[in-house]
Amino acid sequence: MTRQESFKRRIRARMEKTGERYVAARRVLIEQSSQNRRRTWVAEPEVSDDTIRETTGRGWEEWCDLIDSWPGNARGHTAIAAWLIDEVGVEGWWAQTVTLGYERIVGRRLPYQQPDGTFNVNKTRTVAVDAELLRKTLLDGQQRGDLFPNQETELRSRPTSKVVRLGIGPGVAQIALEPKGDGRTTISVAHEKLPTSEAVDEWRFYWTEWLEALDEA
Repeated sequence: MTRQESFKRRIRARMEKTGERYVAARRVLIEQSSQNRRRTWVAEPEVSDDTIRETTGRGWEEWCDLIDSWPGNARGHTAIAAWLIDEVGVEGWWAQTVTLGYERIVGRRLPYQQPDGTFNVNKTRTVAVDAELLRKTLLDGQQRGDLFPNQETELRSRPTSKVVRLGIGPGVAQIALEPKGDGRTTISVAHEKLPTSEAVDEWRFYWTEWLEALDEA
């Protein structure tokens, strides 16, 4: 469950309990969340406090306290994740999630920043385009230029690969196509290896415009 879905579930539960309208219930929960924090969060983790507590047995404040108390926490992401797995008993994927959340909360990692220091941006949209036709266009170097005017692109995946990987701008874009059966396709773009947080905003706007242009065409 995503953070937004979890929060909406809490809002609905409060509405049923108190009779408040959506906006009022949402405002109260936001205020309560801020009041319950003992530290200033530099950035929000990707997973909600409810989800992390339900899955791991601890909320974010508790995880931050625990990691802060470990003398080796200054050794970085890999060391923290390994300690969580080996000493605390957290499963591998959740150890990574807890480590990332901690780093965001305390300011060691910016939003969308990856363990190697680069940044990712993701965009998804369902558009009125045939998946097979779009795939062929993406794989064809000459035709691909029509899809990405004023951008140099380089195919980084095999023609038979399920996801099309393109070198574009200061990074690599993974483009996944899911046919919907009605002449429409869900396109998911994951642009990786961006060098700065400013590049995230730039390329998020680019992919938003690109997907809108495909749908209109």
